Amino acid sequence: MAASLTFDSAYRRIRRDDLDPVYYLTGDEDILKDELISLLADRVVEPAMREFNLDVRMAADLDGEALHALVETPPMLAERRMVVLRHVDQWRKNAKVWQVLERYLDQPSPTTLLVVTAAPGAKVHAPLTKRASHVEVAPLRPERLVKWVMSKAGRAGLTLTDDGAEHLIAAVGSDLAQLGMEIDKLAAAADGREVGADTVADLVGIRRGETAEDWVAAVLNRDIARAASAVQPVLGATGNTGVRLVAMLGTGLLGVRIARSLLDAGRKGKDLERGIMEHLRTARPIGLGSWGKVATRWARAAQRWDDQELDTALRTALEADRALKSTTIADEAGILTDMLLRMSAREAA
Repeated sequence: MAASLTFDSAYRRIRRDDLDPVYYLTGDEDILKDELISLLADRVVEPAMREFNLDVRMAADLDGEALHALVETPPMLAERRMVVLRHVDQWRKNAKVWQVLERYLDQPSPTTLLVVTAAPGAKVHAPLTKRASHVEVAPLRPERLVKWVMSKAGRAGLTLTDDGAEHLIAAVGSDLAQLGMEIDKLAAAADGREVGADTVADLVGIRRGETAEDWVAAVLNRDIARAASAVQPVLGATGNTGVRLVAMLGTGLLGVRIARSLLDAGRKGKDLERGIMEHLRTARPIGLGSWGKVATRWARAAQRWDDQELDTALRTALEADRALKSTTIADEAGILTDMLLRMSAREAA
């Protein structure tokens, strides 16, 4: 079985017109799957002929007979056609339509390019990975996410600075659909102007210092007063909930706990940051931003805590998480503020 491709490696191959007869796209990022499908369509089907030679169907709408007819239909007035079959995980495990698909994969039509997709979180179908070009479309790493935002902005006619892109991600998060919508809004409002972090803050409505990332950084730096004053504006930002903020804080506290252990083992300065990066590469956490900057942040924060304080802060965060998930009272700000005050009280003790 050939190794699975990443989004970037598949994208590069398709750009070079190095095309395979069948693609199987799995993973959690449907936006990126659609980008690969769009790129393939650009390579295979003339825009004027897409009505005739590009078929996009949901797997649940097809039985074996309909699938056979779909993939074996010849192109109209063209050399090739393209078929997109979405969410094959909707088929029952023993459905006969699987047999039809697998027979086709053994001898795909030379005039049809077939793209098969699975829904986010769906189990990978092993026979497809053996017979098709399997692309595992995982969430983008932080540095790659910035490049995606810049590329998306360029396609939308928006000139976005590096710090503007970074603040947009900090304000909105790593959800590609939400980022795309905000980029479109910025492009419409910017009217050709270059957009930096301050303009992003004004137009998105989340100022620097009031993002979820800023709030976590304040807690890790033990600036509890600043973190407490930011609870309300941070919670008011689109997509932020108490549970999400505590989850982000928990990840940060665990990272600082690792950094503290490395520091106690004698690793300092750049060597300490390299040790943190080793853990990040192993765990591959999502939504942290640039790992290099995170490693520096955790290394500095580790000098403000000892092991017992970090363990206590983690227990306090866990208690807040349970309270947020179990309470019937919509008082997320109160729970978060109480958590911070308890951390402050234990710090003072």
